[in-house]
Amino acid sequence: MTDIDALAYQAALHWNGQLVRMISSRENVVYEMNTSQGRAALRLHRLGYQNETAIRSELWWCAAMAAKGVAVSKPLPARDGALLVRLPTGRDASAISWIDGVPLGEASKPFDLPLDQIVKHYQSLGRLLAHMHKVTDSLALPADFIRPRWDSDGLVGENPFWGRFWDHPAATSDQARILTRARIYLRERLTQHAADGGDFGPIHADVLRENVIVNGDAVSLIDFDDSGFGFRLYDLGTAMTQNLYDTAYVQIRDALIAGYSETRPATVALVELFTLMRTCASVGWTAPRLAPDDPIHRSHIARAVMWANRVLPLV
Repeated sequence: MTDIDALAYQAALHWNGQLVRMISSRENVVYEMNTSQGRAALRLHRLGYQNETAIRSELWWCAAMAAKGVAVSKPLPARDGALLVRLPTGRDASAISWIDGVPLGEASKPFDLPLDQIVKHYQSLGRLLAHMHKVTDSLALPADFIRPRWDSDGLVGENPFWGRFWDHPAATSDQARILTRARIYLRERLTQHAADGGDFGPIHADVLRENVIVNGDAVSLIDFDDSGFGFRLYDLGTAMTQNLYDTAYVQIRDALIAGYSETRPATVALVELFTLMRTCASVGWTAPRLAPDDPIHRSHIARAVMWANRVLPLV
């Protein structure tokens, strides 16, 4: 048994749970767990990423949305009623309800579904994001609700939340020049979007294929670890970042926007702007987290530059 497995076993005891398997080990280490409350995902939160107040805010938000019928996981109380447990190592642990189904897809891998089903799922995802944003607007957030801010400073300020993507050490001088230009352009457009009354509030902020669970025709959202305050269309832009090389990109994009636009406004131009925002942020994410020789550095930089060349005006 590894040290992390031993820690997970110790954490599971707080829910009278039995570990089944490790699911992932990224920002958090996540295990499938059986409990008397049903199947659950046990999360061992990464030290130094989200603090206790921020995690409690995430759990409150998910519980409030689930209570109003939004298809998201809800937190499960430990045997003493606590939603968050501090472990001897200093890590926090939480458990959330299990959502049956399979991920919509996987990064860098072609979809294994027919195009008509993919389009249908993305339209459903657009509806779900609109519903999530609408329900969230009806909530009275607690006074101590704290989450990261995916605003202009958090994305393209001097020290963005995920890092200075334009300074990535693996970028060539030409790539760095384009990323710097993208940063300036994005900051200008974000300022204008805010001035135009762009919809801003709590967002998921990580709507990747792996975080969209499909069960028949239904879709649900998991993993709110990166959630925070941001422009709502950032959620749609993030959902498109893994589809930029897909031959069906336009159909997928239009389906996502169509589902969202049934109840809330969205345009192709803004969604593609926020897609660039996320591709750039993802470049910053790789620098401190991956080994220097990891090929994801180069692929993320190439993707951001490719999309910048599509979105930035010709000057």
